[in-house]
Amino acid sequence: MNLGFGVATLCEVFNPACELFESLIAELCSEKAAQMEHGQIETLISQIGTELLRRLMQGCLDLRAIREPRRHDVGVPDGPPLTHCRTNCRRDLATVFGEVTAKRKGYSSPGVASRFPLDAELNLGRDKYSHGLRRRVAEEVALHSFDEAVSNTRKYTGGNVPKRQTQEMVVSAAQDFEAFYTQRETDGPEQTSDLLVMSTDQKGIVMRKEDLRPATRKAAEHAVQRPGARLNPGEKRNRKRMATVATVYTLEAQKRSPEMIMGLCPEQERSARPQARNKRVWASVEQEPQEVIQAMFDEALRRDPDKKRPWVVLLDGAEKQLDLVLTLIHRHRPDVTIVLDFIHVLEYVWRAAYSFYAVGSKEAEDWVAGWALKILQGQACTAAIGLRQSATLHQLSSDKRKAVDKCADYLEKYQALLDYDEYLSKGLPIATGVIEGACRHLIKDRMDLTGARWRLKTAEAVLRIRSLRSSGDIESYWDFHQARERKRNYPCNQDFACAA
Repeated sequence: MNLGFGVATLCEVFNPACELFESLIAELCSEKAAQMEHGQIETLISQIGTELLRRLMQGCLDLRAIREPRRHDVGVPDGPPLTHCRTNCRRDLATVFGEVTAKRKGYSSPGVASRFPLDAELNLGRDKYSHGLRRRVAEEVALHSFDEAVSNTRKYTGGNVPKRQTQEMVVSAAQDFEAFYTQRETDGPEQTSDLLVMSTDQKGIVMRKEDLRPATRKAAEHAVQRPGARLNPGEKRNRKRMATVATVYTLEAQKRSPEMIMGLCPEQERSARPQARNKRVWASVEQEPQEVIQAMFDEALRRDPDKKRPWVVLLDGAEKQLDLVLTLIHRHRPDVTIVLDFIHVLEYVWRAAYSFYAVGSKEAEDWVAGWALKILQGQACTAAIGLRQSATLHQLSSDKRKAVDKCADYLEKYQALLDYDEYLSKGLPIATGVIEGACRHLIKDRMDLTGARWRLKTAEAVLRIRSLRSSGDIESYWDFHQARERKRNYPCNQDFACAA
């Protein structure tokens, strides 16, 4: 095979790596290594191995520079060719293995910025950081605080990215999130007849005052500071901006009975719960709730454009979310089934139970089980009447029966969304476990770190990276992002790079 260069050239560019590799082999064969524990050997190989990989990277870049031909067609749009060629023009590149130098030919002409065709071929960025290092930093930030991400990057790679550059890097890495999911519309519908399930919820994120929504920021500016004082019940510090979380997934229908849900059926009648498939979860603190919920329906339409599958929307009863969902249902598909989260309903029943019985008592547990079964049997309105009657019969005080009346009011208000007997007979889900898990994972586990106060752009970027990871899309997204980076950095001509 003719590679277009000689053995001497190969030896020249890769000799530093070969020398270090031979040195590592000699070290591992030494008497000193023979006395090491395996952990010490791992550390030795890791330390020298990172430098070995850096030298291999440097050798490869040097080889590309040697092989780069002299071109005569480099120019600018609507301008003459750039005839002056300089060799060995250098630029630094920080990689996951450490810093290397990229050498390439530069083409120029009086009054025209230099062009570096090899930069475009290598898809080098505008700054010195490689795509591999950028990805590593972005994923570290998605999992850990910025300080810890900086430390981990320095500890486990050959790269060193300061905190400010780390923050800028994650924002840049997430910028193609919307475009990535928009282009997936061409992938075609899912080939299944299973349920298409949607769910949405909200979770607050502590923000810097300047990045709060206008109403919250105004309240924060006028709030009276009471150092050391505890908050009154229901009082908020006006520090949070609500992020909207959404999910769309496929689920096999599983018919159940109310007795099965309450654990009253024989053991042999129970079956394993079907798992959510092709699940996409995401969150946005920058977009308004209606934008995220609209995107949720857009994702559903992408998966089932002909609307042949059963659609289910799981909600927790928040009125604004319900209104937004109802508006989109009327616009896109009136036969969508809205299911109110059964666990959320149970919370009201439990609070009512403590008006009659002690917290944690067996009597309270049995009382809740009885009313829960009735609600699951589709008798929510009957349960509301029964709760009020029971409160009257027990002659509860006005304070004691508040929780009972609140539960009854809730059941009556949302009775149209509480046809659990029908939902169960059709095999529909009745609990919002997927979206609750998404809220915990996407937001609470990362955004609620002690002392964290977020800037809007940074918070949105971290949510996007976490969403990509949770949805299993990070690999395909990064390929898409790198292709978009090339178009951004070299827009005039994909082959001829502008000055770096």
